[in-house]
Parts: sequence; structure tokens; C-alpha cells
Amino acid sequence: MDTFKKLKQFYWPFKKYFFISLIFLILVTAITVVYPIIMQQTIDNVVLKAQYELIPIIAGLFIILMVVKGIATYFHQYLGDLFGIISVYKLRNSLYKKLQVLSFRYYDNAKTGDLMSRLTADVDGFRFFLSMGFSELIRITLLILFSLSVMFYYSIPLALVTMAAMPFLTIVVFKFDKRVHPAFRKIRKSFGKLNTRVQENISGMNTVKSLSREDFEIDRFSTNNDRYRNNYLDTAKIWAKYFPLMELIGDICAVALLAFGGYLVIVGDLALGELVAFFSLVWYILGPLMNLGFVINQFSQAKASGERLLEILEAEEDIVEKENAINTSITGHVTFNNVSLTYVENDDTALKNISFDAPSGKIIGLIGATGSGKTSITQLITRFYEPEKGEVLVDGKPVADYTLKSLRKAIGFVLQEPFLFSTTIRENIAYGTPGISESQIIDAAKRAQAHDFIMEMPEGYDTLLGERGMGLSGGQKQRIAIARAICINPSILILDDATSAVDMETEFKIQQALKEVMKGRTSFIIAHRISSLKHADEIIVLEDGKIVERGTHDILLNNAGPYQRIYDIQYQDREEIMSATNNV
Repeated sequence: MDTFKKLKQFYWPFKKYFFISLIFLILVTAITVVYPIIMQQTIDNVVLKAQYELIPIIAGLFIILMVVKGIATYFHQYLGDLFGIISVYKLRNSLYKKLQVLSFRYYDNAKTGDLMSRLTADVDGFRFFLSMGFSELIRITLLILFSLSVMFYYSIPLALVTMAAMPFLTIVVFKFDKRVHPAFRKIRKSFGKLNTRVQENISGMNTVKSLSREDFEIDRFSTNNDRYRNNYLDTAKIWAKYFPLMELIGDICAVALLAFGGYLVIVGDLALGELVAFFSLVWYILGPLMNLGFVINQFSQAKASGERLLEILEAEEDIVEKENAINTSITGHVTFNNVSLTYVENDDTALKNISFDAPSGKIIGLIGATGSGKTSITQLITRFYEPEKGEVLVDGKPVADYTLKSLRKAIGFVLQEPFLFSTTIRENIAYGTPGISESQIIDAAKRAQAHDFIMEMPEGYDTLLGERGMGLSGGQKQRIAIARAICINPSILILDDATSAVDMETEFKIQQALKEVMKGRTSFIIAHRISSLKHADEIIVLEDGKIVERGTHDILLNNAGPYQRIYDIQYQDREEIMSATNNV
């Protein structure tokens, strides 16, 4: 029950719906127990005593009770569902909000498909128990208590015989719960992995098909699907083992009731109608007790789902905003003082004692092999991660002193693999600046060399994009992402290999446009092409998380170091190509 206590904040504020639903449930249950009493009166007073004039009265009473029960059932079910739906609405919002504030470190280990499974299947499993499980548990309790009360009124000895089976049923039910909860936990986990496999396959379908790995992907999916199937089969075995045992106990109780009850009728200690009512009432006890297994099944699923939801809600927030964090404008002076970063504990250090100063308005180029630490530097500026050692300053203050919103609003970020949403081009460009004017959107697109190809599209800026910008080339997506960053009008501009997917001619045009955009802004250019950053005020060369060289393009070319080797490789290749072309 700890899981439900921890999640209490989401459903307890709406308890009024549950308790009003409970009032109607009590009425429904009480009317249900009245049915056997009417049957007893019909047999003993109408049939056996030939008082047929009572038939219209009993029939009218029965109809009235059915109408009242129908109305009460409607309100009970509606309010019960309302309780579950509203509670889960609040829970789902909190989960989504939590996902927005969790750091990149959390997403480094999280699986998209598993998270989707938690926000859909697990949330719905928890809702189902709130709407149905709680009330069903109370219904079972009430039905047993009401039925026992009537049974004790009719015959105490026969009621005690009936109660003799209850401890055995209870033991079986609790053993069932002990076995079924871990089984459903495994089912939820395997379902999350199955979702992850589907999500990754669909997202990477181009890669799968281009490498002819369809059979491999089918085998991987089958492995996960087999695990999911086997976990469900294990749960089915548990059900198959315990439910026949519950039914056997109930049948033995029914036989004992008929035998002893028949004897009491013969000796005159019990009326025939009372025995018939008794037999109906005993199934009002045994049936709910056996149905308790289904309720425990729902409870186990809801508990397993709740545990998985709590893993998100209780996930540690690595990036926490200070209580006295400042919300102010930023000019863009960036300083690194002996900064080190490790993404995963006991793993290789991504950055080692990085120190540099980037005054406001300067352009800093970052170059180096893949994994050398270029992107890590920019992710510390935006505070996507916290440094292990040292400090990152913006305008002379640690980045942790700023509110996350004010810090990140001052930074325009263009990723190597830009993400575009499944909406219009206009809304993608204006995503970071809601309410921006049409002229500003078009101006940003022109500066990013995106306006011409946008106008060639069927609906221009109103063209709907597919998932992740499907339908656009890599270069077109990058130019829209650049336009989005320009709209923010940032103090700090970060271009993470932002022109890697465009041709040389388009790159040149974008660079010319960005020269105007970068004026007065601190700009960080991550690139593999020297042509993209040779105009920088300072170029930092990184290897294995360390700064191995720094200076302007001309200075670094005269150092005969790593930068010159990169330059020679890139421009030697170009010269060889041009020479081969001329020879042809």
C-alpha cells in the first residue's frame, strides 16, 4: 500500500466523488441483499400459504427496487469513473511536467518506448483500479457483511457452517496475491521493453532498410515478444492454479450448506424459503470472495504500474534551480575555470580542466575529433549538465545563479541533428518565441537561407511537416533550425555542426548571413570543417577532453600542431580532387 500512499496526492483531493459514489454503492448492495428476502417471502408466504393476493404487492416492490437500483448504479459507476479519470488527469500532467524538468543525464539512460508505456499503459492501469478496484473491494466487503447479517437472522448454526469456509478462501486469496504481484511487475517491464523495440525500429527504419537488417530486427522483436508472452503465461499459470482451488472450496461449502440446511428444514428448525434464500446468500459471500482474486489482480497491476510511475516522479533532478536564482538579461560573456565533466560515474572524463574566456560578442570555434568534448562544453553553458569540478560563468556569475528559463532564453542552440515538430514550418521557426510577427519569421528564414525553398513548398510557411521533419532534406531541416535560433535573438549563439548537412555553396551563403547575426553575440561554432570556423576570434582545439591548442586560424596554421594537420588533410583532399578534375 506504500505505492498508493505515495500517490495519494493525486486522487485524495477528489475524494468527494469517491465517497458520493460509495453512498450509492451501499444502496445498490443493500437492494441486492433484499432479493433473497423477497424470494423467501414469496415461497413461505405466497406459495406455501397460498396467499396469492400478495403477488401484486411483491411484484410492485420488486419493480420499484430494480428502478432504484438502476438509478443508484448509474450514479455509482459515473462518479467512480469520474474519480479515476480526474485523478489520473492530474497524475499524467505531473508525470509530463516531471519529464520536462529532468536533466539530460536522466534521458541518457531512459528508453523512449518504456517512457511512453509508463505514460499510457501504466497510467491507464492505475486509473482502472481507482475507478473500479477500490469500489469493487468495498462492494465485496459490504455484500459479505450484509449477507452474513441476514444469514445469522435466519439461522445461526447454518451461518457458522458457511463462515467455516471463509478462512480457507482468504488464505488462498492472499497466497494468490503474493505470487501474482511480482508476475505483473515482470509483465509491465517486458511491455515497456517491447514498446522500446517498436519505437526504435520505426525511428530507425531508414537505417534498417538501407543495411538490409529486416530479419535481424524481426528476430530482436520476437525475442522481446517471447519474453512478454512467457511472462503472461507465467501469470496465467498462477491463475489456473489458484482459481480452481477457490471454486472447490466454494463448492464444498455449498454442498455442506445444502446437506445441513436440508436437515434443518426436515426437523422444522428452518423454513424452506429461508433455505432457498440462504443458498442465494451463500453465493453472495463465496462469489465475492472468489472475485476477490480478480480485485487483487487489478490491485497488483495497479501497484506494479504505480511503482513504475513513481520511478519517474521520484527521479532525482540533477539540475535544480536555486531559490534565489536571478532572472535578468544576459550579455553573453562566458568563462570556464578548470572545468571537468564526467557523464557516468566511474566512466572516462569527458572534459578535463577546461579553462577559457569568451568575452561578449566574440566568436569561439571548437574543433576536434568525435568525442573530444566539443558538445560537452556547450551543454555546460546551457546547464544541461553540472560540471564535476570547476565552474562555468556567464557575465561573471555561475550559471547556477540564473533561473533556467532566463539562462536558456539567452542561448540560441542549433544542433547537429535538429529536431522539428509535426506542425507547420511557421510554427517550427517560431517555436522558441511565441507571438513573433510574420515579418520576423520570414526575415529569420532569409538569413538562414531557408526562405526560397520554403516558398517552393505546396503551402509555403503553412506546409505541414511529417514526424521529425519528414519530407525535408537534412540541410533544409538545419536551415529551419537556424532560423528558429535567429528568432530567439540570443545573447549566446551555439552552432553545433549546424552546417554539416548542407553543400559548400549553401554553407557559404549561410555563413555570410550568420556573420550579420553573430554581430554583438557570443558565438560558439562546433565544426569539423575548418571553413566553418576559420573566421572565429579564437579557435580551441580539443583532444580527449583537453585543450591542446588555441588561437586564431592564422596563428594555429603556423604552430605545426593538430589544427594544421586537420587543415592539411581537408585542403589536401580538396586540392587532389581539383587536380584530378583539371586533368580530366
